[in-house]
Amino acid sequence: MNFTESKILRLEEAISTIEDWQRAGQKVVFTNGCFDIVHLGHIDYLEKARALGDRLVLGLNTDASVSRLKGPLRPVVNEYARARLMAALSFIDAVILFDEPTPSQLIEAVRPDILVKGDDYTVENIAGADFVLGKGGEVKTIALVKGYSTTALIEKIKQGYK
Repeated sequence: MNFTESKILRLEEAISTIEDWQRAGQKVVFTNGCFDIVHLGHIDYLEKARALGDRLVLGLNTDASVSRLKGPLRPVVNEYARARLMAALSFIDAVILFDEPTPSQLIEAVRPDILVKGDDYTVENIAGADFVLGKGGEVKTIALVKGYSTTALIEKIKQGYK
């Protein structure tokens, strides 16, 4: 197993690793997403999320989950490749794949100290926010870099190859 693969954790491994970090006094930040075609907006967002704590755990949508959310032509990049790419980023400490419609179950299992989403969400409509707040954690939104989205990038590519 190589270094990037070692950061892709099954749920049981993730729970025990996160508990170890928390016992050591480290603040664990959690965020989630599809991260299909990675762009500057993703990198900026994830760096800012990591800066809020000591460890960053990423819940990554499975291929089936991405298709349900984004349509039958997505994802463009398969889950193994997306997971390896995310794990290769130095500011991401763990990647966990999830298949549910929302990451609520995953959030309840890993019990992060801080839950983060982009500012296209409000705290009220972030999955798992009630749970994290209820256990004394924090929920934050991060300003997104304007003009970057995977959907817009795909559209630009399609326009250029007609």
